[in-house]
Amino acid sequence: MSFNTDPSMIMKCVAYRRGISLGDVTIEDISEVLKHPETFVWLGLREADTELLLKIQEEFGLHELAIEDACAAHQRPKIEEYGDSVFLVLHTALLTVDSVEFGETHIFVGSRFVVTVRHGASLDHRKIRQRCESMPHQLAKGPGFVLYAIMDFIVDNYMPVIDGLQQRFEGLELAIFENRSSRQTLEDLYELKRELLLLKAAIMPMIDICNELMRFHSGIVPKDVQVYFRDIADHIKRVDQAIDGMREMLVSAMHVHLTFESVRQNEVVKGLAGWGAILAIPTMVFSWYGMNFRYMPELAWEYSYPLVMCSVLLGSLLLYRRLKRSGWL
Repeated sequence: MSFNTDPSMIMKCVAYRRGISLGDVTIEDISEVLKHPETFVWLGLREADTELLLKIQEEFGLHELAIEDACAAHQRPKIEEYGDSVFLVLHTALLTVDSVEFGETHIFVGSRFVVTVRHGASLDHRKIRQRCESMPHQLAKGPGFVLYAIMDFIVDNYMPVIDGLQQRFEGLELAIFENRSSRQTLEDLYELKRELLLLKAAIMPMIDICNELMRFHSGIVPKDVQVYFRDIADHIKRVDQAIDGMREMLVSAMHVHLTFESVRQNEVVKGLAGWGAILAIPTMVFSWYGMNFRYMPELAWEYSYPLVMCSVLLGSLLLYRRLKRSGWL
């Protein structure tokens, strides 16, 4: 490379003609390759810096505002048209051991090129390229079909995330109903709810993006490719339904958890109150005989002590039995 940039940021750059790969091309040769008719370039980048994106802008003639968004990252999902090209921002999601990591994929699409810029958590696009190259008759439709393949890949990877979150929820739900829940259980439920909200925010704008691609941008997405985006929209709706269903179950689980905590607290209070009532009997009797009067009745009777002790034990046992039957102890 004649310009100073990290080559690890360039994943793959391949030229295609009539659905057949012409091999890898360098960044500097892109403009020359695009001079040949029926040829388009598919370039994949990861964590691209400003210098590399400016070079890409020069080679493909991209708009400076789209390049500015790609440099900044942290964009909302959207689709924007700049002249004869389209800029898309899609959010990706990956499930780790104990959380969901989100990333962004920025896509520049024109009639002769597709450029992807990945930021943060995302899967490698190697499988997408292999899938497209295995269908040269579809790849011959141009960048519009590549755009569909990328979006379909991103949406398909939402479902494993949903399945992983569902397994985490089932574990928390089991802990609640087996009386193994704790403060950490409630915190995990809230964290799960937060991740579902973030996932919903990532997928919902994609329905509008698909609707726009189905109706407009025919210069980039041919008519026979636009119908494929309807399938992506259907997948997104199924993911959204799964998220809404899990959110409702989460709210119910939170209510059940709080109810069980209240019941447990009531059981503790009832137990303390029951033992307090039992201890009140000997406390009352012993406090009575602990009074320092000069003349006390029954003090000279030799059976006073055993009678008092037996009365206290009998009264305490009867009260204990009554409280046990009523469920207080």
